[in-house]
Amino acid sequence: MERKALGKGIGALIPERESQKSEKIIYLGLDQIKPNPFQPRELFDSQSLEELTQSIREKGLIQPILVRRKGEYYELIAGERRLRAANLLNLKEIPTIIKEVNDQDSLELSLIENIQREGLNPIEEAHAYRYLIDKFNLTQEKISEILGKARASIANTLRLLNLPQEIQEEIKKGRISFAHGRALLEIEDLNQQRRLAQEVISKGLSVRELESLIKRQRPSTGKRRIRPPVEGDSYLAAMENELQHILATKVRISKQKKRGHILIEFYSPEDLKRIVDKVRGDKE
Repeated sequence: MERKALGKGIGALIPERESQKSEKIIYLGLDQIKPNPFQPRELFDSQSLEELTQSIREKGLIQPILVRRKGEYYELIAGERRLRAANLLNLKEIPTIIKEVNDQDSLELSLIENIQREGLNPIEEAHAYRYLIDKFNLTQEKISEILGKARASIANTLRLLNLPQEIQEEIKKGRISFAHGRALLEIEDLNQQRRLAQEVISKGLSVRELESLIKRQRPSTGKRRIRPPVEGDSYLAAMENELQHILATKVRISKQKKRGHILIEFYSPEDLKRIVDKVRGDKE
């Protein structure tokens, strides 16, 4: 049976009390709720958590958390910050909605909430996508449908996992941005990636400054012959844009006289298969 896409948001998954009595809001004791083992978020901002705790202290907890039944207790699906804040306040119980879902849906729901609230850093997001691919054999295209995000965005986020671990840690901490990470991926030498990452941190380089630095350090392949614009260049540019739209990846067309070639980028074996299937006209 076709699984329902979940990219509509947490609100769309929480039915009205009157329409679904089985999923009405109830109150559970904090000792009945266990953490979510599929929680994609690794870092929790202490200041943000403190602000949420203060808000709950003053106004109460308005939005319920989402859980699923696991034997004699309940496992958290979404709302870990609210649960942590409730524990800090020593609340006895918390408003809750119980939803019967499997492991995959639990991870998807947790992902959706964190992404929509911008709670995940890019590396946490990439690990969550990788887990969906490895554990549940989902394609990037399917993840795109589930989460309501562009497939190219998912592919680019996954590519960050190719960076050295220490650079990934700096991205987690926010000292290097997602865009800096993408720029560093243009370099094959891992040690050079590390050196440039340290320059970004120590000198506060912008993404544009980093890209210029990479360009200057790239080995010269000799002077390029500058070809003046000729009739048909605008047509090639339009064809590039059309192919990029169809294939959802970067495409470059190079032409010399009557001949030329088309360069199509892919970011993983699974991404290559997706592009080949698209060219063949295969339907999912």
